[in-house]
Parts: sequence; C-alpha cells; structure tokens
Amino acid sequence: MNKTIIGHSDIQIINKPSDEEAIQAVKTLLRYAGDDPDREGLKDTPKRVIKAYDEFFSGYAKNPDDILKRTFEEVEGYDEMVIVKNIDLESHCEHHMVPIIGIAHVAYIPNNRVVGISKLARIVDVYAKRLQTQETMTAQIADTISRVLKPKGVGVVIDATHQCMSTRGVHKRHSSTVTSRMLGLFRSDPRTRSEFMDLIKS
Repeated sequence: MNKTIIGHSDIQIINKPSDEEAIQAVKTLLRYAGDDPDREGLKDTPKRVIKAYDEFFSGYAKNPDDILKRTFEEVEGYDEMVIVKNIDLESHCEHHMVPIIGIAHVAYIPNNRVVGISKLARIVDVYAKRLQTQETMTAQIADTISRVLKPKGVGVVIDATHQCMSTRGVHKRHSSTVTSRMLGLFRSDPRTRSEFMDLIKS
C-alpha cells in the first residue's frame, strides 16, 4: 500500500508494507535472535512491536509546518526571548534503531508573531519520532521554526544519551551528547547566545 510520508526534506511516496508483512518481518528477527516466535511468550510480540512502531515513528505522518501555522500577533509588542526548557525527547538512532533519550531546549525571538508554546514541544516530537541522528534533528527543529515563523533568531540545544553507545559498542553508560543550532541573533550576537545558554542552565 502506497502511503505519503513526510521525509527528512520533502514529501515522499513509499511502498509501505502491510501489517501482516511487518508481523512476518518481526517473526524473522525473533528467529534471527535465536528464539521461537510461536512459543507462548512471543506469540503476540510481533503485533505489539508494529503497534509500538506506529508510536515510535509517528513523526513521518506529520507535517511540522502545519503545527506552526497558527500564530498570534496581539502580543503587546513583546519582542524578547521565548524559551521552552527541558522538553522530553525520545527518538531512535538511524544507524542501529535503538533509543535516543534526552531533553531539548528551544528558544526564539519573535518578529511580530508568537506561537503557542506547546507547538514548540510538538515540533520537537515530530522530528524525534523518526529515525534520526541528533545533529540532523537539532538542525531540522531550528530550521523549521526559522523558516515558518521568520523570527529574529532561533536557538536549539539537545542533550541526549544514545543506547547505541550505552548498550552496545563502547558501552559508555554515563556519556551524553550535546548539540546546538543557532540562527539569526543567536548566531550573530554573542550576548543573545550567552543569555540563552545561561537561562537553560539556571
């Protein structure tokens, strides 16, 4: 069944497998792991896995631009920084398909228009609910806010742990990765950038 999805850069048409095809694929992976997909404890696992996938990767079915379309102009001239801190983030590494867990801090300086603060958290979710690298996700969040809202500046910082590092490979359980994307005044004005970094640390 063909399905329209929102890819990393544009809308794409993919040939999405049916539920039954996905269930058979999960059974194959269970056998590859060395277990019997027909034993009692695993009989319903394939169905549960594809249901979990619908949640894990729900961002492919959403257009982030639509989330930011409704803005407010009656803001009494407010033109200072708006920050939403500590946005919980759950994503999956595109290299190993294991979780990336962390928090995002998102800020922008309005240019006549503001957006509901919950929308900033939803933008994070849209991009997190896809197979990702942290660097790409950080840039996508900032670039989308900048393109749609056209603010004076945007700042995004993500601090996350990667289970591809903690549960396999180098097995560094206590490491985290920090990425940032600064646009507009956040990039050109060191004082704006410093204010943002100080506020998210406070």
